[in-house]
Amino acid sequence: MLVFAAGMLGGAMNALAGGGSFVTLPAMIAAGVPPVQANASSTVALYPGGLASAWTYRDGLGPVGSVSLRVLTLVTLCGGLVGALLLLHTSSVAFTFVLPWLLLIASIALAFGRRIGEALRARVRIHRHAVLSIQFALGIYGGYFGGAVGIMMMAMWGLLESRELKHLNAPRTLLVSAANTVAVVAFIAAQAVQWPETLSMLVGAVIGGYGGAHLGRRTSPALVRTITLIATSLITLMFFIKVYGHHA
Repeated sequence: MLVFAAGMLGGAMNALAGGGSFVTLPAMIAAGVPPVQANASSTVALYPGGLASAWTYRDGLGPVGSVSLRVLTLVTLCGGLVGALLLLHTSSVAFTFVLPWLLLIASIALAFGRRIGEALRARVRIHRHAVLSIQFALGIYGGYFGGAVGIMMMAMWGLLESRELKHLNAPRTLLVSAANTVAVVAFIAAQAVQWPETLSMLVGAVIGGYGGAHLGRRTSPALVRTITLIATSLITLMFFIKVYGHHA
């Protein structure tokens, strides 16, 4: 029931504002799944929802500036595979210690990613080769953890061209799904997925994603964003206290 409820909440959060893994990953750990397997299982559970988003946005797919979507997808797939393999070769102890920092990075991206991107956009322009290098790095991050990676991608793409950011939603959902696709395959092949918990969470996430999409049409975006940022900040703080508190 815990992982099913977390799946519903995580699916709804992803449909509304992102940050679903902030709920699903701690729930997996609380259910007794080891941290690395919990991250892999959470990724698999939230994957169908991300794929549905990518399918919804398919009509808006196109190149990002001068970089073709095919090349970006290939680079992201390679990065996602590297990230997934890195996670599978990370011990549970090491992942536990790095997890609060990953959550903090994702929290900052959720809270300030767009503002940082807009501030940089007004001052900086980058070459397509730099975009591919950064995209590869974001693919690694996406395969390893992935929190708020879509926001990071859009902030970076904004430095390449002046197109409105809302037009980048289609490539964002596709490339986040690309990183997750190769990660999901790697996690399943490595038998790192705890299937009873994952399937329960997956069903919850599908229901939550559907409900969240409908709720989003009736709810103030500012309210949704505020609640999301409060929740992600509290969860990040909780993990810092849990992991590092007894060392203080």
